[in-house]
Amino acid sequence: MPDETQPGGAPMADRLRIAVVVLLTVAVAAFAVSLTPVPQWAAYHDFADRRAFFGVPNFFNVASNGLFVLAGAAGLRRLLATERAPVLVQRRERWPYLAFFLGVALTGVASAWYHLEPGNERLVWDRLAMSVALMSWLAAVIVERIRVEAGLALLPALLAAGAAAVLYWGATEAQGVGDLRAYGVVHFYPALLIPLLILLFPPRYTRGGDVLVVLGLYGAALAAELGDRPIFAVGGLLSGHTLKHVVAALAAYWVLRMLRLRRPCSLYPRQE
Repeated sequence: MPDETQPGGAPMADRLRIAVVVLLTVAVAAFAVSLTPVPQWAAYHDFADRRAFFGVPNFFNVASNGLFVLAGAAGLRRLLATERAPVLVQRRERWPYLAFFLGVALTGVASAWYHLEPGNERLVWDRLAMSVALMSWLAAVIVERIRVEAGLALLPALLAAGAAAVLYWGATEAQGVGDLRAYGVVHFYPALLIPLLILLFPPRYTRGGDVLVVLGLYGAALAAELGDRPIFAVGGLLSGHTLKHVVAALAAYWVLRMLRLRRPCSLYPRQE
């Protein structure tokens, strides 16, 4: 079924909006290329909480990944349900979210495996799973803010780009010349582009503010990661990295919550 044209202005205005998005993309890519190669710092794997319980090393950093599995499984179940499925203008709009929640669930598995024995070799798999979640969520926002066909066409390209960036980093680390620049773009570019898309393009659904909540939670998770040791020093209960897992899993759940509660805007009647 053909998609509706996104409302929001004349063709010239639409072209200007797209030009701004392209300009940001080019600027981010140029900035990344201008940097010298950035290797993975060895201290990254030196987490504050190494306590073992029930024979599981780094127990809390391992076990907290179960929240990703739960959030991912809940999202997949909701999207695949014949009843109580999220309201979508077109059913094909599920694809980016199916990829997103699959990536979230895989992140839980891969991150738990990594934290059992932290090292670059296992971190590659953790980051591959995360790249699936990040790139598919970006595709979902493109579907809902620019055009359905554009987001669905870009979904496989974005997933491939995310995987390529992680594999490139892994290959360069194996050669002793690690380079995180491409992965850095994959990791942080959606956080720059998605707010811009919200600002420039009209919404397809209500509850657009939930997207900003998700971004805020993800930012809080990254902040907790940076404060791994100071947070663990306060009471010695949970480390910043464990808290990162909890808050990032909450961000994934918030995406599901948004899908459950939102409704199509009046300009987009639901299509079966």
